[in-house]
Amino acid sequence: MLVTSNIRVSRILRNTWHVDLIMIASCTGAYLIHKYLLNYHIQIPVIVPTVLGTAIAFFIGFNNNQSYDRWWEARKVWGALVNDSRSWARSVLSYIDKEEVAPEVLKGLRTRLIYRHIGFLYTLKGALRGGVTDSDKTYIPTGDLHEVDEHTNLPNALLLLQARELQALHQQGYIDGFRLIQLDALLVKFTDEMGMSERIKNTVFPTTYSYFTKLFIWLFVVSIALVTSQTMGIWSIPMSWLLGFVFVSTQINGMSLINPFENNVAAIPLNQIARTIEINLLQMLGEKNVPEPVNPINGEYVL
Repeated sequence: MLVTSNIRVSRILRNTWHVDLIMIASCTGAYLIHKYLLNYHIQIPVIVPTVLGTAIAFFIGFNNNQSYDRWWEARKVWGALVNDSRSWARSVLSYIDKEEVAPEVLKGLRTRLIYRHIGFLYTLKGALRGGVTDSDKTYIPTGDLHEVDEHTNLPNALLLLQARELQALHQQGYIDGFRLIQLDALLVKFTDEMGMSERIKNTVFPTTYSYFTKLFIWLFVVSIALVTSQTMGIWSIPMSWLLGFVFVSTQINGMSLINPFENNVAAIPLNQIARTIEINLLQMLGEKNVPEPVNPINGEYVL
């Protein structure tokens, strides 16, 4: 996610240079076609690029609105995960108790449940970004790794283990019925938030909208070059490129938000969010070895 108010020109060029070259080539080709083939035969009316520009504006507006809706929904889901994770740690630390049990045993039980939840967050992040690495399993208790690895959905498997342990603790008298319901309600929230994240990731944006938007933009650029060639001559090439650049850059900006969990500068900063939760939960446990927050890269963006 970009965290600066200004975008470097170098970043803009890196994102658009290949499209700019194609546009310049298209505009040059349109200019040459008009000069050597169409100049003495037909005059293309200005209404052609005007109508195309209006259609493109509708398509780009729809694409960008839908893209931002996906991005914002994903951000709300992970914002809810932050709050619910803190509630989970607070409830585990407060609700799991038994008078005749040594404090060290209680701390071990609480730590295991909170560590497993941090493991859930990192495995969910890894699944959303295309794969789970060994570092995502750091917080998963050793005894759980074998059972978790048998599942294709690792975050869901970890929630199942959490539910089993809560039930066992209830039967052993560590949690009463009311508190078990409270903790189980948080597991239900985690399941909902996991499902919403998976839905956003797995729902394909309608291909026809992005396809026709790009097609119309190229038709618009070529038509602008043909029309302006009638009055501007060779200067129609940079003018057509400039007008096309406005539409292309706007469309690219919207498309960059379609997949909010991708590992790019426009996506949700899952690394930063997961690390924030990790720090909060470890501090609530009283841990001393707490990792540093994720800082922006080059002061420009955070992943």
